[in-house]
Amino acid sequence: MTSFENPSLDEIKQLLQTIRHIAVIGLSPKPSRPSYQVAEALQAYGYHIIPVRPAVDEILHEKVYADLRDIEGPIDLVDVFRNPSQIDPVVDACIERQVPALWLQDGVVNPAAAKRAQQAGIQVIMDRCIWRDYDTLFRV
Repeated sequence: MTSFENPSLDEIKQLLQTIRHIAVIGLSPKPSRPSYQVAEALQAYGYHIIPVRPAVDEILHEKVYADLRDIEGPIDLVDVFRNPSQIDPVVDACIERQVPALWLQDGVVNPAAAKRAQQAGIQVIMDRCIWRDYDTLFRV
């Protein structure tokens, strides 16, 4: 199996310019957590955040879904704050929903799952922070 390689910064910039609806898996309701801070920043940049977390009703004034498969509307990108060992079911759901892009946050490294998603036609970014990349690419 060939090693995983992230898209170029130009490709990441293009992706961030075209997406609108971001499902955030593992979004914490606690403002002190990185997932909350990243999702809040993405909201401020104009993205529609769709929280995915069991046992919570609302985060950042958005309805929370227990599972990616439960989301009713469109998903342009899935942003993941989960343990790398829990990525395979996320990839399965992304493939099933035909999600165009998958972003595995800093520290979420699972090359086999990332390659499987790529082979299914999903653009994958792994071990990068979407908030930091947005700031680097657009808020110079």
